[in-house]
Amino acid sequence: MSDFLPDVQFVTPAGRDPSRVGKVILVLCWLTVCLMSMVFAVRDLQLATGRIGTPGTLQVLSCEDLGEGRYDCKGMFTPDFVPDSGTSEPAGAPVPVNASPDSSAGDVKRAQLTPEGDRAAPAGTMGVLAALTLPAVGFGGLGFLPYVIMYWAGARRGRRAAVIGGWLITAAGVAGMLVGLVASYA
Repeated sequence: MSDFLPDVQFVTPAGRDPSRVGKVILVLCWLTVCLMSMVFAVRDLQLATGRIGTPGTLQVLSCEDLGEGRYDCKGMFTPDFVPDSGTSEPAGAPVPVNASPDSSAGDVKRAQLTPEGDRAAPAGTMGVLAALTLPAVGFGGLGFLPYVIMYWAGARRGRRAAVIGGWLITAAGVAGMLVGLVASYA
């Protein structure tokens, strides 16, 4: 070895593969984690697309630093119309709400008020992209699951394609996550 590089030893665990039941449990846990990230994003997607909630404008008034990269933001939400009327009557009175923690004080943006009336979520294209961040992570996490199943099943054919597909799916998931994060903070 070189004088500058340390001597590295790789340790391979001297154990067996999980049992058939263990493999099924591991695959089910993997699926659960990846699919639940998609399930948890449904409400934010509904808000961002305008399927639920009241459309309007959010003005972020303050953001308090809670430490460790966490923020608590407050704002005023002004609805575009009076929600009870069901028509396009003039905007209602501003409502104090919790704003997205990735906001900055002074931001003014399109938003949807939750049906509970306590939080305003970003709406429009940027809101949809931001809401797709978590499902993109779950999608990317599913990339190598087919390869693992094929490996445990002892399949020899198609494993190379599963690896290539796994890389492509994981890369798409990472790209979607990055686009969502950029949209969140834009």
